[in-house]
Amino acid sequence: MTDFPRAEYEARLEAANRAMHINNLDAILLASEAELRYFTGFRTQFWQSPTRPWFVILRRDQTPLAIIPEIGAELMARSDIAEIEAWPAPRPHDDGLSLLKDRLANCQRLGVLMGHETTFRMPLRDVFELHAALPAEWIDATDIIRDLRMVKSDREIAYIRQICGIASQGFARVPEIANAGQSLSSVFREFKRILLELGADDVPYLVGGVDHPSYDDVISPPDDRPLSNGQILMLDTGATLNGYFCDFDRNYAVGTPTASAQRAHRKLYDATDAAMEIARPGVRACDLFAAMAKSMDTQNSDVGRFGHGLGMQLTEWPSLAAWDETIIRENMVLTLEPSIDVDGGGIMVTEENILITDASPILLSTRAPKELPVL
Repeated sequence: MTDFPRAEYEARLEAANRAMHINNLDAILLASEAELRYFTGFRTQFWQSPTRPWFVILRRDQTPLAIIPEIGAELMARSDIAEIEAWPAPRPHDDGLSLLKDRLANCQRLGVLMGHETTFRMPLRDVFELHAALPAEWIDATDIIRDLRMVKSDREIAYIRQICGIASQGFARVPEIANAGQSLSSVFREFKRILLELGADDVPYLVGGVDHPSYDDVISPPDDRPLSNGQILMLDTGATLNGYFCDFDRNYAVGTPTASAQRAHRKLYDATDAAMEIARPGVRACDLFAAMAKSMDTQNSDVGRFGHGLGMQLTEWPSLAAWDETIIRENMVLTLEPSIDVDGGGIMVTEENILITDASPILLSTRAPKELPVL
């Protein structure tokens, strides 16, 4: 059983096969969770264990081959992969290595993910040994997989839309669980509970911050310090449904906010508007970054990025950054995530999730108000 009908995976494999012909690749070797799931529908939490590697070989003009630990063979058999070979893992001296050597022995040009935001989940020692044993030239296949995954199908979009809706409902209930005197850790626990209650499968990502006049850290785990008047609370969630993420945040003033915090929130709202005004197929990721930076009078390209792609992973290609010239295409799902320094100390970040269409972008997250909400 998979998250999509067979036709969805067949279309993905056909697209990969066309790309292999264009790039003269005999095969593409995949060894990371997102790519295996994208092409097979194989979804499991067992990736949390680092003990076993997992592989799928996309073979030009042939069906894919899964080379996986025995513990996953039954689940993989319920996916859209007909050919499965397994070994009794863990077996550190040969965790699938001899099977890979044998099945790739005649490959002359092998695609492997080597680029930015990719991983090859295999012991480095085994990577070296496999490379030395094969006659194949190893070719970077990042652009092939990147181009396929960046543009979402209607079914993928439907899942992302659903989880964004669930998270939007959850944020609307934050005033029920957060007020002066409550600990940040209790707010996190209650917010996770609400998201699960509303229908999220999981909440693997929840971060935030709280401070006066605004927070200066957005990735730390919560502590037990109580919320107090004048602080800004931010919650940022990546909840999931059927393996697809939302990723957006909301800011709240605890009691009366400072004027500087209010100004920052309005500027971020306007920056998001500036990006949405030009977010169309054909513009570049860096153009969206520039629109937000200009709106906030931020000319420094070293600020990082103001958003990214979204889907099976919390952050995907492209990056809305000064250096990313990726052309935006219809049916991309992006986050718009401008950030700004707050006068008096701290920063503020806002984030929305949008779908690129041939007309105006569609908000998948319920838009935050321009005026800073007060708890």
